[in-house]
Amino acid sequence: MIDRRGLIGGALLLPAAALARDRGDPVATTRLGRLRGTREGGAIVFRGIRYGADTRPRRFQRALPPAPWSGMADAVRFGAAAPQTKATEPTSEDCLFLNIWTPALDSGRRPVMVYLHGGAHSHGSGSDPLYDGGNLVRRGDVVVVTLNHRLAALGYAYLAQLGGPAESGNVGNLDIVLALRWLRDNIAAFGGDPARVMLFGQSGGGAKVVTLMAMPEGRPLFHRAATMSGQHVTAAGPIHATERARAWMAKAGAADVAALRRLPIERLVEAMAMIDPIDGKGEISFVSTLDHEVLPRHPFYPDAPREAAGIPLIVGNTHDETGLWIADTLKRGDTDWNNLSARTAAQITKDVAPDWVVKRYRELYPEKTPGQILLAATTAGRSWPGHLIQAEERARIGAPTWMYQLDFPSPEAGGVLGAFHTLDIPLVFDNVDASGSRTGASPAARRLAGRMADGFIALARSGTPNCATLPAWPTYELDRRLTMIFDDAPRVVGDPRRGERLLWSVAPYIKPGG
Repeated sequence: MIDRRGLIGGALLLPAAALARDRGDPVATTRLGRLRGTREGGAIVFRGIRYGADTRPRRFQRALPPAPWSGMADAVRFGAAAPQTKATEPTSEDCLFLNIWTPALDSGRRPVMVYLHGGAHSHGSGSDPLYDGGNLVRRGDVVVVTLNHRLAALGYAYLAQLGGPAESGNVGNLDIVLALRWLRDNIAAFGGDPARVMLFGQSGGGAKVVTLMAMPEGRPLFHRAATMSGQHVTAAGPIHATERARAWMAKAGAADVAALRRLPIERLVEAMAMIDPIDGKGEISFVSTLDHEVLPRHPFYPDAPREAAGIPLIVGNTHDETGLWIADTLKRGDTDWNNLSARTAAQITKDVAPDWVVKRYRELYPEKTPGQILLAATTAGRSWPGHLIQAEERARIGAPTWMYQLDFPSPEAGGVLGAFHTLDIPLVFDNVDASGSRTGASPAARRLAGRMADGFIALARSGTPNCATLPAWPTYELDRRLTMIFDDAPRVVGDPRRGERLLWSVAPYIKPGG
């Protein structure tokens, strides 16, 4: 018996009389059944489409495809987000839903842009207003998809060494694989081309993009990719991942994996708020795991996967990534030459002497204030190196790669936060007016949003981000390191911030939470 309450985002199947009244609504026919969506400002939208069965009976295991249905299913509301700490919307273990924006339900075979949300591997969903695909659809005649998948411990707790499923450290990624298979089989019914699927994501979403490029199950299901501030170079190793899983089980009060499966979800989420047992700060970190099966190698160690060399890739970062995390400090304006070293040491991941860093930055940028050096040094010593490694390793194997840096600052607090982590999301989606956008809605912000959106649309359509509204954007090569600088006037620069790159090159990159 099919649970009619939970087929599509918890919506009921519609009786024939309701269908007659709603004949003007768009209807798509998938391999599993028919769906009713809505029309919104020139786009057709389907929300809360189930791509996988309820995961509660299969905690920590690979999800199953959904069951077919008869009649018409209502796809007009977002599905539940994955269970998580600090949730801002309804959550459920029954969370495998995706959302589609399309210009038309025809045989148009349009490029498909699939976005993976940020929030590390622990927070967020595909329903954030910043990810609304309507403007991309109207601007570029593309199909846009967002999705939810299992997060944090439910998606990435590695239990294989503790008696749990072998795949448990990557089931969140396997959920994405399941969604991509659903799209392969059904997206043509929504006007999309299953042979032109682009995967793009920001922060943790970008990290999942490059991880899927290293996964044999994921790689064949998409054809272009872009990572935005997703500085994933290595996944979690199985020893550290096991240590974190064991600590989380103890916090939740589970003696073994069987007990963990029986615990109420509220207990599991409460335990996920614990301090990380390895880093000693923040929430416990659950990320993709090198499990030697689902993920047989690190995304960019010891090199870029040659099997993914044929997937064109954009690697992007923002000029002032850490402005998001040290915003309160920057706004207070109380960083001085006496406390700068200590504040820098608290944010960087490269193991170098912070007083040496400050000395070198004062030589590089004698005009900068202590607060400005704090922002520059913590960004380059925490986030930027991962992006460089991705582009460099791709260049070494001759894989088509384009790099960008967002320099356009947020107007917030008089611009003191710079171009911080997440600021490129509303620009790429052309959503500077959406709730949560911090770009401002100035004419300059609108122009830049259109140009960044055009570049991403072009990659989805043709496999290159070059388009009429941008200067020629060359691939990233080690001899010139040409990078698109997105600012008031986009331009290509060779080896931007070269002095900082060389400064930090004396020490290896250590990925936070790995």
